[in-house]
Amino acid sequence: MTNDLIQGDSGPATAALVADMVVDVADFPKTGVLFKDLTPLFADGKAFRGVIDAIVAQYAGEFDVVVGVEARGFVLAAAVAYAAGTGVVAVRKAGKLPRVAHAATYSLEYGTATLEISEAAFTPGQRVLVVDDVLATGGTADATLDLVQRAGGILAGFVVLIELGFLGGRERLGDRPVHALLRI
Repeated sequence: MTNDLIQGDSGPATAALVADMVVDVADFPKTGVLFKDLTPLFADGKAFRGVIDAIVAQYAGEFDVVVGVEARGFVLAAAVAYAAGTGVVAVRKAGKLPRVAHAATYSLEYGTATLEISEAAFTPGQRVLVVDDVLATGGTADATLDLVQRAGGILAGFVVLIELGFLGGRERLGDRPVHALLRI
């Protein structure tokens, strides 16, 4: 795919950076799913810095804390929070947090899951940037954004490295802000 055909909300250069580093894995975690493996991007210091810098630049001054969604979202959120000098909050799978304020169960392309957020996640008025790896059907994103709101956070933005547009996740999120570095 040529760079002029690669699209993303941070421009073609950032989209190409992500596209060049992602590896497709067929039939994982189950038959019929084409998994987008981002571990090569995470392992490449220059590429990883490039995507983190793009996220921080997009939302500079607009957030007070970063939320990462289990599990690959943790990697991204921690790096974004560090680069921006903010804190980081984890949205975890059910049963992993010692203090749970809210839980949300949702459907995804290959099953169901429950996410939870700590009761002490945010202080009143905190602006929250939610970071995850992939936006697919929108189930995980919808549940996470709902949890942020229920826990008292003010959504500053939702950013993903890859959006699989053909699965309709952005539409499921309605008028919530979505920023995808690479749109497929």
